[in-house]
Amino acid sequence: MKVKKFDTKVQHLKYEVLREVARHAFDGTLLEHYNDIPKTIVKGPKATMRCCIYKERAILAERVKLATGGDKSNPNVIEVIDIACDECPLSGYTVTESCRGCIAHRCEEVCKRGAITFDDQLKAHIDKDKCVECGMCAKVCPYSAIVNQKRPCENACKVNAISMAEGTKAAHIDNDKCISCGACVYQCPFGAISDKSYILDVIQMIKDSDHNKNFKLHAVVAPSIASQFRHVKLGQVISGLKEMGFYSVVEAAWGADLVSYRESQELVEKGFLTSSCCPAFVDYIKKAFPSLVEHISHNLSPMASIAQCMKQQDEACKIVFIGPCTAKKAEIKLDTVSPYIDSAITFEELQALFDALEIDLEHLPVDVLDNASYFGRIFARSGGLTDAVAQALKEQGVTDFEFKPIACDGIEACKKALMLASKNVLPNNFIEGMACNGGCIGGAGCLTHGVKDKNEVDEYGREAFEETITDSISVLINHS
Repeated sequence: MKVKKFDTKVQHLKYEVLREVARHAFDGTLLEHYNDIPKTIVKGPKATMRCCIYKERAILAERVKLATGGDKSNPNVIEVIDIACDECPLSGYTVTESCRGCIAHRCEEVCKRGAITFDDQLKAHIDKDKCVECGMCAKVCPYSAIVNQKRPCENACKVNAISMAEGTKAAHIDNDKCISCGACVYQCPFGAISDKSYILDVIQMIKDSDHNKNFKLHAVVAPSIASQFRHVKLGQVISGLKEMGFYSVVEAAWGADLVSYRESQELVEKGFLTSSCCPAFVDYIKKAFPSLVEHISHNLSPMASIAQCMKQQDEACKIVFIGPCTAKKAEIKLDTVSPYIDSAITFEELQALFDALEIDLEHLPVDVLDNASYFGRIFARSGGLTDAVAQALKEQGVTDFEFKPIACDGIEACKKALMLASKNVLPNNFIEGMACNGGCIGGAGCLTHGVKDKNEVDEYGREAFEETITDSISVLINHS
């Protein structure tokens, strides 16, 4: 079986587990071989990246658990594998080798907690039990010898949802702050944080549909799929999905056209609006800026919007969303979305499904996607939604409304805009929020994370069959 190239060995390990779980699930032998999967992947001492093969297999057993749905008692789709999270140094201010043992001792004088002491070489040391992480010692050190070391997961999390679990070295995720963006998942060098997988649900639907005889099974794919599966043509991926058992493959970008049209109308009506397309951004508003919740667009996300239209036409059909976003796995659990989307998987998981069934994409015919317009497809990158809303206003002939958008690329940019909006000093009247840097093409569930080319997204948009948003959604509006 051909092994696809992934960014890191951590990502490849995750893929191997997903592939083996999927393979046994398709064969109906998962329960029989559940405990054997870690041994299948780690076959000898040289294969392990840990202190011993036994610990590696124990960690892989936890990965198998996540690949089969994870901890059912934990509502978060992001979970910590405690046994894998024990190699990072504790976060906090640390004295480096740059300390010269000077006699000024500015660090000691500025510390109000008495946390700074010196050894017989006059080198400074910080008592972690007394330190309150104020950072004053680092500011006054003339050699910049005191640095604030953070674990990769803490650095990656821009909403401060990660801390160290009390009494252990393992990371702890605060579900009241976490927005399921998955930034920590990709950045953890040990793969100690991962997203739950719902591939078993998808496999069961494929089986239950019985080649779409019992019900039609549809795939709704995110527009960022154009930047994935770079070893084959996009049309071959579409053919692969149909060979896997999907009746049709529909663009979420089609729903994006509908959302941009409706959000432009809602913006004119209300005068100020924040977008509803990125579930992590919406969740961030709810958790960090509750006073702005009333300004979130009442429109469903593109994924849910197109699925809603599809369910209206065929109530018995099943719909699976496929994209780069771990937060979508949380979104599909919402009461407003769950009636329309039956499951969600990432591009990582889709690759595992292809390989579990030994579907060779390179030898499949080139199918087509032709639902959406250019403007729906560019939702995949930061600024795309803003461009689409501007176009929707233009197509509807709105001339007496001044559109003043701000496109926020990444959760830190979102935080700045929302902070200003909460204080009524934001000069803009529309906030496009994308939690991932670059937009959806920077999502945690991508196969490769280095591809964030805006021009590539725009080129895919220019290949769209429909030229305008109005043309794209004419059928949807007539049936909704």
